[in-house]
Amino acid sequence: MENDDILLWSKNYFLKFSDFKASSNPSAFEDSSSHIKFHFTWTVNSTMHNDKICFEIDDIKINTQFLRHLSWVREGQESKELLKHEQGHFDLAELTRFTITEKIQNKLYNKNFPTRGKNEEQQKQFAREDSGILIAKELETSFLDFSHNRVKYDEETDFGHNKIKQKEFDDKFNEFREQK
Repeated sequence: MENDDILLWSKNYFLKFSDFKASSNPSAFEDSSSHIKFHFTWTVNSTMHNDKICFEIDDIKINTQFLRHLSWVREGQESKELLKHEQGHFDLAELTRFTITEKIQNKLYNKNFPTRGKNEEQQKQFAREDSGILIAKELETSFLDFSHNRVKYDEETDFGHNKIKQKEFDDKFNEFREQK
């Protein structure tokens, strides 16, 4: 699951400056940028429903990924405080992942979706494709929750410069890690 470019969130791993492999953006006012995304896997089952093949989505799993080749730190700005703030982005994404997963599961589980195709084999093939599209659309919409939380985190901590607020978030993230 993990390649040289992708880090999966783990309670036992903390970001290092060597994880930020992209060149910094000279036009950005931030000193760093963490590129984080969610990746999903799922199971789709095709069934007959009212003489038509339908599909059900099951076993949706979402993981939080840090993309090294898109993440950067401005040269000369490396500090343990900045690194801790960026780790907070990764931790915040993992915290948000639980809500996103539950929301998507509640919307898509235990439902029959019609499929397309001229024969049973095509219908089963399209069921896989169409189910992936449904999940991707829901994930894209839910990603806005994370984006909103991320902006709020940056504003409240003043990008890590507000030590008191940053410590409050760090404590919350540490508590979360201990519970995992």
